[in-house]
Amino acid sequence: MPTAATTSTSDSATTAPERFDVLIAGGGPAGSTAAITLARAGLRVCVLEKDHHPRFHIGESILPRNTPLLRELNLEAHVRALPHMSKYGAEFGFANDPATRRFTFNDGLLPGFPVFNIERAHLDKLLLDQARVAGATVHEGNPVRSIDHLAEGDVRVTAADGRSYAAKLLIDASGHGTIVGRHLGTRKAFDEPELQKVAYFQHFEGVRHLAGIEHGHPGIFMSDEGWFWLIAVSPTKTSVGFVTRPSFVRQLDVPPTKLLQWAIARAPVVRERMANATGPADNQVLADFSYKCRPCAGPGYMLVGDAGAFLDPIFSTGVTLAMMASHHAAGLTIRQLAGQLSPAAARADYTSFVERSTSPFWSLIRTYYKHEFRELFMEGSGPMSVHKAVISLLAGQVFPKPVWTLRWRHTLFNAFVRLQKHVPLVRRRARFSLLTETPAPLSLTGTSGDRQAVIVSAPTLVGVS
Repeated sequence: MPTAATTSTSDSATTAPERFDVLIAGGGPAGSTAAITLARAGLRVCVLEKDHHPRFHIGESILPRNTPLLRELNLEAHVRALPHMSKYGAEFGFANDPATRRFTFNDGLLPGFPVFNIERAHLDKLLLDQARVAGATVHEGNPVRSIDHLAEGDVRVTAADGRSYAAKLLIDASGHGTIVGRHLGTRKAFDEPELQKVAYFQHFEGVRHLAGIEHGHPGIFMSDEGWFWLIAVSPTKTSVGFVTRPSFVRQLDVPPTKLLQWAIARAPVVRERMANATGPADNQVLADFSYKCRPCAGPGYMLVGDAGAFLDPIFSTGVTLAMMASHHAAGLTIRQLAGQLSPAAARADYTSFVERSTSPFWSLIRTYYKHEFRELFMEGSGPMSVHKAVISLLAGQVFPKPVWTLRWRHTLFNAFVRLQKHVPLVRRRARFSLLTETPAPLSLTGTSGDRQAVIVSAPTLVGVS
């Protein structure tokens, strides 16, 4: 495994590198937020981004806690000028039961904030453009190809164009690529089966949504095998996805590009809402999550957003966690490079920030896949306002760490989940399996414009008696 300080014998090492204060690998929300913050502070910043924006990306539902950060960065008006859907709450339910639970973020223990769903192509391009406006040097289509040296105050990388870049610090915002995590061999997937997931998703037109201010409520619909999301990203366009276990998918004789339609055909609530939907008959796939890279900071580097860890997207944490962490990392970097904070102190502060703010979500994710959690959460009430505390956590009220009034109620809620398994604190709810549901025709408009029924036959299992 490479050590933190490594060198390369590449040809680029013989060429004088272009020097900056900070290099940022990746120009998504995490990298752009760090670049905006650092460049506005007068630091020389270079972003090396693999894609050309705009580009498609999932993760369209933003948490309310993101709104104060956008205001702090003076970006809220810019973002709200983009096509988006206002988001005031969310909807949870079982995929076979139209009686769902709906809540607004103002129902939480702490005040909510107005927020939105948005196509990431629009949001990410805006943020990267704002990094340019702030003074950052941005290279699109030119990712970090190799890390040539990684040490305290001395970082050198080679980009895809063969040019060498040097800086005092590398902020890794490369997402699933986890440039530093892979370089150091610290990227580790979880052994827990419930944290091993794969997502199948696509955008559709004409999906039916709730009325009024609930139109922007992300819909989460659950089954034993996984869960569906329905997120309105514009008045007509909806992001639809299905998240499940790779071990389950391996039992099915279904092509990966047809898995979403296979699942929808067996989920009555989702199928009904998509009765008049149009869109591709094939879906996209995102696998290989969840994981962590630890430590999230070391000599010469900090990991932000998905480069440091990827959480199951059930609670739409991705963009908010990425932007909050990168903004905090940038603030520490400014102080460090100004001599106001030692590198060791900056790393300790950042590590503590990441651990404190993400631990409630890891806990929620682990309990979410327990049927007892779903029974309690769907009830919509509880003693000592524990249900209100869960709503506030789902709103992202965890930075820089959850306040005590949320923490003890979350602990109590987890105790109720364990107790519910043995004693019915709330009414029992029947489990729902996609494998027991008779599939019904799902008609979509493919790229040819012809409507077609897809994935309507009974499930075929492979290697299961």
